[in-house]
Amino acid sequence: MRMLFRCFVGSEPAAGSESGDETRAPAPAKKAVRRMQSATARLRSLSLDDLSRTLASSSLHAFTLAELKAATRNFSSSHFIGEGGFGPVYKGFLDERLRPGELQPQHVAVKYLDADGPQGHREWLAEVVYLGMLSHPHLVKLIGYGCQDEQRMLVYEYMARGSLEHHLFKNLLSSLPWCTRLKIAVGAAKGLAFLHEADTPVIYRDFKASNILLDSDYTAKLSDFGLAKEGPQGDDTHVTTRVMGTHGYAAPEYILTGHLTAKSDVYSFGVVLLELLTGRRSVDKRRRGREQHLVDWARPYLRHPERLHRVMDPTLDGQYSGKAAHKAAMVAYHCLHSVPKSRPTMRDVVAALEPLLGMCSDVPAGPFVYTVPSSPAPPAEDRKVGEAAAAAARKKCLTSAVHAEGELRRYASSVAGRKSSSPKQSRDRGA
Repeated sequence: MRMLFRCFVGSEPAAGSESGDETRAPAPAKKAVRRMQSATARLRSLSLDDLSRTLASSSLHAFTLAELKAATRNFSSSHFIGEGGFGPVYKGFLDERLRPGELQPQHVAVKYLDADGPQGHREWLAEVVYLGMLSHPHLVKLIGYGCQDEQRMLVYEYMARGSLEHHLFKNLLSSLPWCTRLKIAVGAAKGLAFLHEADTPVIYRDFKASNILLDSDYTAKLSDFGLAKEGPQGDDTHVTTRVMGTHGYAAPEYILTGHLTAKSDVYSFGVVLLELLTGRRSVDKRRRGREQHLVDWARPYLRHPERLHRVMDPTLDGQYSGKAAHKAAMVAYHCLHSVPKSRPTMRDVVAALEPLLGMCSDVPAGPFVYTVPSSPAPPAEDRKVGEAAAAAARKKCLTSAVHAEGELRRYASSVAGRKSSSPKQSRDRGA
């Protein structure tokens, strides 16, 4: 066990490491949060004892490299799902033979840390600690982890529908319906609200369309906690940190000052909500001028119902509730406020968006399509009469075609005759 936890801390703990604050906790939920608070307060200086208690109560499974190779067929390219900042992701299957009695047979997604990528051991550790202790219907479930020598892996529940980014920007065959977009927005908002309202607040810091995964019912779940940060506590108003995140989603005040608050996540949510409304990327260099930056282009339209249709996703083809779209646009407008204190909390966002799901019945009906009913087969006598009439019609058409061909040949011969005689006539006239 001691050797196992060395891969988490990278070194032996200092002598005399204490954690007496965690011995008294009245409720299991608060105990888990307190342990997370202790374990995540300083990721660079985690003690072996803290991690031991944290992961022991998290029900995470520690997988060997051999087990994960078996689950993914040696990380076969045929099982490759995609790749992000952490590294490649593979689809795998944990069968009952892997750990009899411990694991239910299930499909999983295995993320393999790219040693040359932008993320490393610290991001892997943050993911294990946060998702190991936090559980919510709108957070992706971490089943376990792998740590062997320098290799780091994460094992998640498999999300059948992939990422929101794929459905919005890469799926050319179909478009997300209006009510599905609202459902995704509400689910993602609930996930962020849960993080912000924890006893030890967590700032997600990398909220974007590619980090929102969808299950078979299009339930949204937040994934990739590698950049998550513990929020300010007590009298602190913000956390000062190195600027991380994704261009186009990060709040402007965070980029300028490095001051991180929960309202930074609110701004990022506003960007994603705008992407759901417009079907456009937050940053698209293929577009002209101001349209390259979605917030700059779309925000002036959000407050005006009569102008909102100009920025709505054309692939929706008008199939959305105008009233609900305006209310959602106003939520995005307030989330994108340049003054952080003027932005709503994520709980306020949930309260504003969730009632819109009840307005899906207001979506106008699509184009009317009439299908001609199939008639029953005619009796045998009628079929004979019909066949005779069809034969006569074919014979008449054939006769007409032959007659037309003969007329065409006679016309062509007369034209050719006139052409051949015209030079002689001109010579006669010139004589």
